[in-house]
Amino acid sequence: MSGAPDDAVQRIFGPNLLHNNNLLYNVKFISACFSGAVAGVLGLENTLGFALFALSTLFTTSILHFVNFRGRSKSYVQGGIVEVLNPGQENVFSFILVWTLFYGIVHVYD
Repeated sequence: MSGAPDDAVQRIFGPNLLHNNNLLYNVKFISACFSGAVAGVLGLENTLGFALFALSTLFTTSILHFVNFRGRSKSYVQGGIVEVLNPGQENVFSFILVWTLFYGIVHVYD
């Protein structure tokens, strides 16, 4: 029976999946921190800052999907493009932390 769902699950090599998930988490974290720093330095407030976060998440997802995963994210990450697009709660909090930090550092006397 080729093409059965059990066959696809059996072909997943655990250490590779764990490594890919760790790298994906690191890229998402760094992207969230950089976008938070940019939002803080630019002095963005409220929805503009979160719009920048959404745009950076979409940009990071598209680069990962088309460049790193060659358009086949399902082959590299369990969950496919949905897992790559999900920023994760901890990355949202990291974005907000870095955003407020840089906003406070740069715009303290405005």
